[in-house]
Amino acid sequence: MNDSPTPTDIGDAVPVMSGLDAASADHFATNGWVLTDTLGPDGALEVRQWVEEVAAWPVDGGDWLHHRELTEHGPALCRSENFTPFHDGLRALLREGDMIAIASNLLGEPAVLYKEKINYKLPGGAGYAPHQDAPAYPFIASHVSCMVAVDDADAANGCLEVVSGAHHEVLPMDDGVIVDEVVDSMTWITVPVRAGQTLWFHSRTPHRSGPNVTDTPRRALYPTYNAAAEGDLREDYYREKLEAFRAGGRADGMVRVSLINDFQGIAVPDDVADGVTRGGAS
Repeated sequence: MNDSPTPTDIGDAVPVMSGLDAASADHFATNGWVLTDTLGPDGALEVRQWVEEVAAWPVDGGDWLHHRELTEHGPALCRSENFTPFHDGLRALLREGDMIAIASNLLGEPAVLYKEKINYKLPGGAGYAPHQDAPAYPFIASHVSCMVAVDDADAANGCLEVVSGAHHEVLPMDDGVIVDEVVDSMTWITVPVRAGQTLWFHSRTPHRSGPNVTDTPRRALYPTYNAAAEGDLREDYYREKLEAFRAGGRADGMVRVSLINDFQGIAVPDDVADGVTRGGAS
């Protein structure tokens, strides 16, 4: 976390919207983010079970990706990716129904799934430095991401902090992270999210999150959607990402989980492919 002014906690100040109405789209267009009810309590329980199933998948056996970090408790899973081809429930959730409808509403045109990940943020798990997602997303111009809370997320376990109204341009970066003087000039809003709710944010919305200093996980799904008019580019994204990862890891000893260096987790010594373990992928 950067030593910027203390973030503002939205608490109950911002209404949770349906995600399918004009008010949601207007809030998103103005602020670059919006909080919606998506799953409900029963849906959250089902998705939690699905996430646990993915976390238990072996290193070899499929083309999914697992990333690990070194915590004070030892090596820990920090991210899984490319799992929708291998899990019917998560594929249906992220590619059909309300999720696609909301993404399309916020983009203002039909959407398609661009990529998906699970961030586990287990006890002791690291946070993410201030960044924008857009520089990590090749091939596309119009995209929206979201955090589907699997567990309740708050400041103690590393919920997201966002900046309102700063989603109109890519900000000055240093190694994929927003430069300190820009970070310090912005007002950061802490956004607690209950399990089953979804925080949608523009790919240029500045955001960050702290480490998990509790003894419980802060798991979340993070799908990203692009305008369908730009094409179904999901396979292109993962091909590009694997090629970049094969070219080398981070020189600072941190885990490389993205095409930008925002993750603050420590690499596990002697891990495969710079902290990435992949099932069956060469």
